[in-house]
Amino acid sequence: MVRRVAVIGAGAGGLASVKCCLDEGLEPTCFESREDIGGVWRYTDSTDNGRVSVYRSVITNTSKEMSCFSDFPFPEDFPSYLPHSLVLEYFRMYARHFDLLQHIRFQTTVLSVRRRPDFTSSGQWEVVTETEGVRESHVFDAVMVCTGHYQEPYLPLASFPGIESRFKGQQLHSREYRDVQAFRGKRVLVVGIGNTGGDLSVELSRVAAKVFLSTRSNTWVISRVSDHGFPCDMVGTTRFNHLLEWLLPSALTRRIRFRKFNSWFNHTNYGLASTKSPKFKMIINEELPFCLLSGTVVLKPNVKEFTESSAVFEDGTTEENIDVVLFATGYNFSFPFLEESVRSAIDDNRSLYKCIFPPQLEKPTLAIIGLIQLTGSIMVGSEMQARWVTGVFAGWNKLPPPSRMMAEVLKRKPPVKRNPHERENLKMSFISYMDRIAACAGVKPSMLSLLLTDPQLALAIFFGPCSPYQYRLVGRGRWSGARAAILTQWQRTLKPLRTRVVGDNSNSSFGWCWMCLLALPAALTAGFLFSKYPQPAWNPWARPQL
Repeated sequence: MVRRVAVIGAGAGGLASVKCCLDEGLEPTCFESREDIGGVWRYTDSTDNGRVSVYRSVITNTSKEMSCFSDFPFPEDFPSYLPHSLVLEYFRMYARHFDLLQHIRFQTTVLSVRRRPDFTSSGQWEVVTETEGVRESHVFDAVMVCTGHYQEPYLPLASFPGIESRFKGQQLHSREYRDVQAFRGKRVLVVGIGNTGGDLSVELSRVAAKVFLSTRSNTWVISRVSDHGFPCDMVGTTRFNHLLEWLLPSALTRRIRFRKFNSWFNHTNYGLASTKSPKFKMIINEELPFCLLSGTVVLKPNVKEFTESSAVFEDGTTEENIDVVLFATGYNFSFPFLEESVRSAIDDNRSLYKCIFPPQLEKPTLAIIGLIQLTGSIMVGSEMQARWVTGVFAGWNKLPPPSRMMAEVLKRKPPVKRNPHERENLKMSFISYMDRIAACAGVKPSMLSLLLTDPQLALAIFFGPCSPYQYRLVGRGRWSGARAAILTQWQRTLKPLRTRVVGDNSNSSFGWCWMCLLALPAALTAGFLFSKYPQPAWNPWARPQL
């Protein structure tokens, strides 16, 4: 029986895991190599220690109501999109409120995690740690790895001939970037157009002599600010939109999606994306279109090669006098402390049952938390994983036999292994994945039941944002404040904007009442469909996380 649990990492996933262990009556010990909580959200000016940290100006890509722990809303006076300092402050509030810090051992590095000789019967692990040069060996009944996937910078230098042998300028990975000061007056080439590449290009354009942004991907750019000024994810990530994606033909949903993206600006005119492209990515950036329009950022195709001071692109053009090449090419994940036989079997999250459990183990006492990329908040997904996992450890939730878990994993894995930087395998629909894990944990809300017992709440859940509070309405860990949190989430969104109140003659409550009456038949049908049929694989209006 599981009692003592090792939690590795005190970032968002680690904090949620410690709290979930306590909720289930388990005894967690969290090992954190740094001197504080927060993981990548703990900003530091230093880049010498090799640890990944956010850059100084970073702002969250998901709003506070869609990113909070499910039983602990952000303070109502916090803005909808948060700088790293407020995210870290929220983590501190969460840790204090649930008394988590006493379970964390700071400045303690995990050196190895190995199965005990009697693992097939006990499921126990030997964990070796080091604190200030002193090594200790511990025995735990289970281990939760919460180190995420932002670990080792991915630098594909071999794909860019001349970058190491000929180019005389500076080259660095975005992990080393903190602010713009070192780039003032320089000509900078940013390679990669993910969320980070877009953010850094915009920021550098304010001080650099010129910024070039190189990409080989078709990219749709989305604003955090949606219709009527509300957060994009609160408007788009709804069960109603999710159902539409499942009901409508894929060709039609793609056409609707692209048309909405182009309603802001024509992406083809900007060289970003074409509606005819079968493969594409989406990034969050309000300022990039204006930077392209004003010429402070110039979009370029993939780099073919580098000379001593210039970059030659695949379309035959050349940009001279490049001072700095900044690679925004993402990260690889790694678990160097895991024993080789376990580590080598984890190619990516498709090697894990439900993206969590290594299926080849005789006992399900090792869980990988947060090795996911969702079209919503990773923090919320990690908490849901932790709730299910600790339920398994405590004996409330059951897993199928290893043979069945392995068979499901083999179905998901492609026949050909992809390159490390191709992270499409990690991306999943927020609602689909959350509902899948919530069903396993017994905490997924029933639309049909809610429609019969609490129609107001059911309509808010179906047509409103799929916020984390929905998963605290039923089952173990049920939170008495979940209903109120759902019905007041729009008020908390508007609260920090009410610094200057102006008159408004519109009667929003009247319109809401009529919408609810008209929507009731659709919601009843949806409740039946959601309870009977599988969920769609992807939400057309959902967004990537930072």
